[in-house]
Amino acid sequence: MAAGQNGSGRTQLVPEAHQILDNIKYEIASEFGIPVYQGSEDYWGNISSKDCGRVGGAMVKRMIALAEKELMSGKQLEKL
Repeated sequence: MAAGQNGSGRTQLVPEAHQILDNIKYEIASEFGIPVYQGSEDYWGNISSKDCGRVGGAMVKRMIALAEKELMSGKQLEKL
């Protein structure tokens, strides 16, 4: 597999962030009571699209909040 690509063929902008994003994903799924567990090979085929979307939406909200906090502390965000 080419560097920076995951199994879906998409190129990750920051490959080093994969594990951190996975942790966030499973933390949010747990908060919503969605029965998926880290180490399950990322198989979510038995989870509804609605629930997957809830997790993804919450991840985006959390990442935006983190970026806003960085901006408010005077840090400049890097351009990708």
